[in-house]
Formats: sequence, C-alpha cells, structure tokens
Amino acid sequence: MRSTKTIAVVGFSSKSHKAGYYVPAYLQEQGYRIIPINPFLTDGLGELAFPDLQAVTEPVDLVLLFQRSENVPPFVDQAIQIGAKAVWMQLGIANETAAAAARAAGLNVVQNACMLVEHKRLRDQL
Repeated sequence: MRSTKTIAVVGFSSKSHKAGYYVPAYLQEQGYRIIPINPFLTDGLGELAFPDLQAVTEPVDLVLLFQRSENVPPFVDQAIQIGAKAVWMQLGIANETAAAAARAAGLNVVQNACMLVEHKRLRDQL
C-alpha cells in the first residue's frame, strides 16, 4: 500500500452513500490517484471514468474491487493483463480461485478487507 500511487476502482459509484464512492473519495483525499471504472459513468471524483480496466491508458498500481465475489475472476484477469501490481477485494469480497491466479501472476492480493479502514490503521501506526 505504501508504494501504491494509482488505484483503479472497479465498481466505482456516483452515489456518495455507497462504499464504491466514499472509500475512493477518502483515498483520493489521502493523495492517491483514483481511476473510476464503471461502464455507466464518464467521470468521477474529477477524473475521467473508463468502462473497464483494459480501456485505462496509464499504469495502474492497484485494482480495488467493489464487485460480488462470484464476479471477481474476469476483473482479476484484466488486472493481470494490464500489469497491475496488486488486487484488493473490499470487505465481504473474496474469491480464492481469482486470488490464486493473481498470485501466480505475481500480484499482491488482499481479500475481505476495507481499504479505508486498513489505510487509517496503518496511518495511525506511523
């Protein structure tokens, strides 16, 4: 997490009460570059939104997933294809098959953990 600069958020939401919005908004406030991934949006948090990971035109350090566990594998495949360094599945999201594929491709993997909570915990330890 410390070397991460750019985070692509799959399942980014334009609704401020949803975790798919307020978690990336928090991360942006902490200095991370957020790239919204949602086929139904053109922008989010002042950034251009993309329909999928393969449409992103710049390097992505981490892919943050707000998707049902059973829908995770194709997004992990895309993360591998674009050369992401890590995949983070938000709280309540886990898929061992996809996680194993990501690890086999050399990506770091976090499952079933809230990036906002973990960032605050790590920040408070410093």
